[in-house]
Amino acid sequence: MKKIRTRFAPSPTGYMHIGNLRTALYAYLFAKSQGGDFILRIEDTDRARYVADAVEFIERTLAAAKIIPDEGPHHGGNFAPYVQSERMDIYKKYAEQLVESGHAYRCFCSGEEMTSEENKFGGYNRHCRDLDPAEIEKNLAEGKPYVIRQKMPLAGETTFFDVLHGNITIANSELEDQVLLKSDGMPTYNFANVVDDHLMEISHIIRGTEFITSTPKHVLLYEFFGWELPTFIHLAPVMGKAADGTVSKLSKRHGATSFNDLIEMGYLPEAITNYVALLGWSPKNSCQEIFSMDELIKNFSLDGLSKSPAVFDYAKLDWMSGEYFKAMSDEDFADVAEKYFTDFDEPRKIFLASLLKTRVAKLSDIPAMIAFLKDLPPFDIELFTNKRNKVTPQKSAEILAPAIKILEQVDDWTLDTLNEKIAAFVEDSGLKVGAVMWPLRIALSMQKVTPGGVTEILYLLGKEISLARLNSALEKL
Repeated sequence: MKKIRTRFAPSPTGYMHIGNLRTALYAYLFAKSQGGDFILRIEDTDRARYVADAVEFIERTLAAAKIIPDEGPHHGGNFAPYVQSERMDIYKKYAEQLVESGHAYRCFCSGEEMTSEENKFGGYNRHCRDLDPAEIEKNLAEGKPYVIRQKMPLAGETTFFDVLHGNITIANSELEDQVLLKSDGMPTYNFANVVDDHLMEISHIIRGTEFITSTPKHVLLYEFFGWELPTFIHLAPVMGKAADGTVSKLSKRHGATSFNDLIEMGYLPEAITNYVALLGWSPKNSCQEIFSMDELIKNFSLDGLSKSPAVFDYAKLDWMSGEYFKAMSDEDFADVAEKYFTDFDEPRKIFLASLLKTRVAKLSDIPAMIAFLKDLPPFDIELFTNKRNKVTPQKSAEILAPAIKILEQVDDWTLDTLNEKIAAFVEDSGLKVGAVMWPLRIALSMQKVTPGGVTEILYLLGKEISLARLNSALEKL
C-alpha cells in the first residue's frame, strides 16, 4: 500500500490566518492518523509579495500549534530542497520536457501583443500557440524573452474526483493557456506545485475550495507527464459572522483572523488548535469537543469532514479556551499569566490564579478583572446601596466601623484567619452575610463584581492597603 504523504505549502507573502492553519492541521492529522508523513514546503515564487520573516513566522506558528513536519526546510528529508526558489533547475527541466512533447509552447508576446487581438479564451489570445518553428528559432537566436505556456485542449472536458465534492467536470474551453515558466525562469504556482507534489510523492492534497477551478489545469499536467494523480480534498471555507448577523468569508473585519492574533489576545495555543480542528470536521459517533493532539490524531478521518462552510464563533472559542484554563493547575495558570501578576508575591500569585482560571476565556481578560487591586476606582456612594440585602450608605457606615476595628487587631493576615474573623463578626452582628459583605466589598474594590469575595480581596491587598481603603470609604460615607 502506498504510504500516505500530505503537505502544507504556504506562500511566504503574509502571516498564517485561520484558514491556513486549518489546512495545515487537517493535512497533519490525516497523515499522522494513517501512519504517514507530513511535509512543509515553502512556495516562494511570488517574489513581488515576499515577506522577509514570513517563513520563520510560519514555522513558529506550526510549532506553537504542535503541528510538527516530518520533512521541511529545517527538518530534513529525502526530497530537499523544500523551498521552491531553490528548485529552479527542476522546474526548467520539466517545462522544457512539456515543450518537447508538444504540451507546452514558448510565448514571445509582450503585454500589448497579448491584448491587441480579440480575446476568445478569457485571457491570453494564444498568438504564439502555433508559431512556425523557423520564427521560434529566430526569436531564440535574437534573445527575445519568452514564457512557457501550457497548451490546453481546445475541446472536451476535464474531470477529477474530490473526496468531499465527488466528480467535478470543467469544459476545456474555459481553460486559459496558463504560464508555466515566467521569462525570468520563475515557475508559476500552478506549475511548481504539481511538479513538487509528484516528485515529493504527495498522495493526498488538502487545500481550500478556491483551488477547485485551478485543479483541472493541474490534472492535465499530471496527464501530460504520465504521472499518477493524487487524491484531492478541497475544504469548504471558514466564514465569519458580522455584528449584523451576516456571514461572509472570514476576514479582518470579523476580528482576529490569524493564529498569532489569537495568541496575542491570550488564548492558549492548544485551545485554538482544538477549536480550529472542529471548524469543518467532527468525530464520528462521538460528542467529544475537547481533544488533545494525540486524541485528534486518533479520531481524525476524512469522512468526518463537512463540505459546508464553517462559521468561526468567538463565543465557542471563549468557552473552549475557558475549559482549558479550568483544567490547568493553579501553578501552571500562574505561569502563563505571569506578566499580569508582577505586583504579587509568589503565594498571592498562586492564589490569584486559583480565583481567575475559572473566570477567564483569554488571558487578556485579566487586566480589567484585577485592575481594582492596583488602582481603586473613584468613590461612588451609589454603589453602597443594595436593595436585596437592605443596605444603604448609612447602614454601610454602621457596618464598616466595627469591622475595621476587628481587622486592625489581626496580625496573622492569612486567608484562614481572615475567614475566621469575618465569620465571627457576621455572627455577632446578627445581620445576614450579604448585608455585611456588600459594604466591605464595595469599600475595598468600588465595583459590584470581583474575582473572589471579601476575605480573598483582603488577603490579596494586604493589611495596610485594605485598612486604608476601608477607612477612606468610611470617612467619605
